Amino acid sequence: MNWREHIHSDPAVLTGKPVVRGTRLAVDFLLELFASGWTSAQVLEGYPQLTPEALRAVFAFAAEAMHEESFYAVQLGAR
Repeated sequence: MNWREHIHSDPAVLTGKPVVRGTRLAVDFLLELFASGWTSAQVLEGYPQLTPEALRAVFAFAAEAMHEESFYAVQLGAR
């Protein structure tokens, strides 16, 4: 999946957040919908400007971003 065909960033749109091309739907917003329990069908119904390919691109973008980042475990308090 070449997410670059579907995801882009423009400083004039949502201060440069990655969005689905041709929309103002940010990648993080769409991921939050899924994290909240939305299904692909619900997202596509609620946002008809999206395509199934664009949704796959959101996940491909997120996966690639995770590969490129370093994460550190932080203990928030004693157990």
